[in-house]
Amino acid sequence: MKAASLIWLRVSAIFLIAAVELVRPVFAQEQTPTDRAEQVSAEGQDANHQDEVADHTEGADNQDEIADHAEGAESHDEHGPLPPLWLVLPFVTILLMIATGPLFYPHHWHRHYPKYAIGLGLFVGAYYIFVLDTIVPIEHAVSEYLSFIALVASLFVAASGIFLSMNLKGSPRNNIILLLIASVVANIIATTGAAMLFIRSFMRLNQGRLKAYHIIFFIFLVANVGGALTPIGDPPLFLGFLRGVPFFWTLANVWYIWLPTTFMILAVFYVFDKRNTEPGREVNPSEPIISILGTKNFIWVAIIVASVFIDPNVFKWVPNLSEIYGIPFGIREIIMFAVAGLAFVTADKEALEKNEFNFEPIREVGWLFLGIFATMQPALQLIANFAQQNSESLTVGMFYWGTGVLSGILDNAPTYLNFMAAAMGKFSMDVNDPADVVKFAEGVVQGGSSSAVVLQAISVAAVFFGALSYIGNAPNFMVKAIAEANGVETPSFMGYIFKYSIPILLPIYLIVYVVFFSGWIF
Repeated sequence: MKAASLIWLRVSAIFLIAAVELVRPVFAQEQTPTDRAEQVSAEGQDANHQDEVADHTEGADNQDEIADHAEGAESHDEHGPLPPLWLVLPFVTILLMIATGPLFYPHHWHRHYPKYAIGLGLFVGAYYIFVLDTIVPIEHAVSEYLSFIALVASLFVAASGIFLSMNLKGSPRNNIILLLIASVVANIIATTGAAMLFIRSFMRLNQGRLKAYHIIFFIFLVANVGGALTPIGDPPLFLGFLRGVPFFWTLANVWYIWLPTTFMILAVFYVFDKRNTEPGREVNPSEPIISILGTKNFIWVAIIVASVFIDPNVFKWVPNLSEIYGIPFGIREIIMFAVAGLAFVTADKEALEKNEFNFEPIREVGWLFLGIFATMQPALQLIANFAQQNSESLTVGMFYWGTGVLSGILDNAPTYLNFMAAAMGKFSMDVNDPADVVKFAEGVVQGGSSSAVVLQAISVAAVFFGALSYIGNAPNFMVKAIAEANGVETPSFMGYIFKYSIPILLPIYLIVYVVFFSGWIF
């Protein structure tokens, strides 16, 4: 036991040092909180913001417009003072514990992980409140977490009441067809909805030959890459839609990237699955090919998806509960939580039983992501500041790889929004102005690069790279938890990254970069 603990401590130390060294070059050199606050107020407002006002002044028709741009520039930093770099360490710690806990101290981890998540989150929150004298990042974390858990939990419960059975033999061809269909459906009911709807039927289809790679490729495609075609598909794209990106812009500008990427991942999956010689399940000729129990739950799923659009930024008649009552959630979250309860109470009991439904997967996701959302706020702030301060020097490739890599370890939704804001600043536009967002999406050429291509790179990277780790996108960890609850062995956090996502996804994403964003071909 002592030897195992010593090994774990050494491994953790190595990972911790490596993580700090990887993060350090991204940001400016280490400063005290006071120095950072002074730098933001002096440089950020007096230099960058004055330049932004001056740029807008050239094209303004009257003094009122100039004043509006100046006011927007001065109030751009909504998160308060920048935190010190070391405050990223709680986030690194929780990632390390997720990676090492199930391997080196599984009993302790499964029993106490909620305490670690809450403790690390409270530490970060206390530093913001008592040292940096701001509560804004914590408010953002709570609001984002409630939106996240409302969507994930409601779709988990609603989709679990649907038992989808296919009387087919698990084979490479049948698996590819199912994965492709589920990937397309992800654009209609979101990656979370599609993942919850299809994961159990996918596992049943491969009963007797089910391996870890089946779960991994399901995460790659259905939980991530599949949802890149519409704002419904993945949260980053929905944030873009709320800011003003036209609804069908993504479909028109991403489909020809989505299609070859999906086929390349399916081709790799075919190679894996073709080598699987296990006999699998037997087909019962007396049963229908496809049977569904609990079809009424499709209504609950539809209500959940529709409620995503019940937002004050989409419909002006929707009351903003945050502004009216000062609460960190809105009508949308209330509807989702209510539907989760109704879906469970009215669910077909046989469907729940056949799906082996229990609340453990959503419990694990809920506690861990509570800690993740709280501890990742310093990282998001520092990344946003770096992107804004260096937007002029960022190229299309930097936006692609920067958005992508960070989306693999941070929440891809705020990462998308931060890089989108930086990109629009590069083109002298404001992410808070819907008219500027539309113009940015349509394409403005500056310095030989088109804003539409930059937005395309950010959008593709935020969705695709969410598959790099279990925490890159909401349904990833949920799929893992459901698989493990059904007795399927899945790779560890680091095993997922080093055995699957790096050797499989990164070469494919490199091809995407070379063909579409490097400028070497087109």
